Amino acid sequence: MKITAQEEYGLRILIRIASCRDTEGMSIPQLSEAEGLSPHYVAKLTRVLRMGSFINSTPGNKGGYLLAKPAGEIVINNVLKVLGGALFDDDFCGSHGGITRLCTNSVDCSSRSLWQMVQHVVDQLLNNVTLHDLVKPEEESAKIFARLLNQNEKV
Repeated sequence: MKITAQEEYGLRILIRIASCRDTEGMSIPQLSEAEGLSPHYVAKLTRVLRMGSFINSTPGNKGGYLLAKPAGEIVINNVLKVLGGALFDDDFCGSHGGITRLCTNSVDCSSRSLWQMVQHVVDQLLNNVTLHDLVKPEEESAKIFARLLNQNEKV
């Protein structure tokens, strides 16, 4: 499994915006410089995040991007699904049928069970992580994630 560039950079931009203390937010040039990305790519990512209702744009010459809601209300699983989609969803089998219209294993498929379980575990973890958790210093975030991991192992 791989994390796409759009998921990684989109999440980093969202963290950067959440960390910003300026009431005007952060502009595309500021985000571009801070993350080492082209302004065009930052514009694309901010559009996806805005369409997902995670950020709002502020108008004007000094306009920028601000969070659309408090960081504690932004669930990372939702962010990643907007940026790149779920690892496994109901359309998965239909889009992986090979040269036939329907998957040859549509009735009895052990790999579908595997992907459903992987998606379930990922959802369990990421549904408990908010943007607020990611704005903290890495050491503090790591402690939060370790606690979440321990909770999931006990379930």
